Amino acid sequence: MTRTEDASVRTVLVAVAANLLVAVAKAVAAALTGSAAMLAETTHSIADTCNEVLLYVGVRSGMRPADVRHPFGYGQARYFWSLLAAVGIFVVGGLFAVADGVQTLRHPEPVTNVPVGVAVLLVSAALEGVSWRTAHRQLRMEAAARHLDLGEYVATSSDPTPTTVFLEDSAALVGLALALVALLLHLVTGSAVWDGAASLLIGLLLIVVAYLLMRRNGALLIDEAAPADVRERLRRAVALEPWVAEVTELTAVYVGPKQLLVLAHVVPVDGAELTAGVGRLRRRLLSVPAVVAVEITPVERTG
Repeated sequence: MTRTEDASVRTVLVAVAANLLVAVAKAVAAALTGSAAMLAETTHSIADTCNEVLLYVGVRSGMRPADVRHPFGYGQARYFWSLLAAVGIFVVGGLFAVADGVQTLRHPEPVTNVPVGVAVLLVSAALEGVSWRTAHRQLRMEAAARHLDLGEYVATSSDPTPTTVFLEDSAALVGLALALVALLLHLVTGSAVWDGAASLLIGLLLIVVAYLLMRRNGALLIDEAAPADVRERLRRAVALEPWVAEVTELTAVYVGPKQLLVLAHVVPVDGAELTAGVGRLRRRLLSVPAVVAVEITPVERTG
């Protein structure tokens, strides 16, 4: 298991434990208070727990070694399971919360035991914060390694696991804040409209997060190219070879999280010893941690 895989497993396990505890606490509070926002948050946490189990399955599946049927390994299994998790956020979390919010706005009911609900929300926020911090730490370290800020790294990362946990937990913390505000406004005004509005907003928030995750995992599933800065560094590494006169084409695509297939067309220097040169270049590129397969094709100069 690589350091990145180990960090992803740890991030997922912390998220599963935190969300399971939060889901139980919210379910009890929802039953005691009758709050639609609390019920929406309960389904949100149940969905998050199930989704993180899917992420764990994806991490374990993606760690299987390459074989005859899958010569580049099983890394893209992570994208498949992460896509299922995103669909789960959309269906179980987002749509349910929206439907429940609309129902509550149409037929508002009073909320009881508000102090219990507030206490549960505060405890839930603390637990979610532990999971959020774990995912945030992993993403921050990986972003620093690529000299990117956190937003740029989340948008371009090829590892869906910490990104999914981070966005799920960020949405959860915002959702908890909305539910808390709704309970307090209900206590002050006596109106249950705030509760339905919070449930509706929580649902819309989850739909937005699910869309972002589905779009990202969908792009990675269809062999997305590595970012331009990564491709440029690889191109420079190829061009440094003394037997290479010109790099006419270089392609690097993700075949799994932080796993690149590199294809390069190069014009050799006249009289170059191609067998030794190509072999040396392949070994250099394969020494790069993210590169798992390399194909070097010498071509004739055109024009």
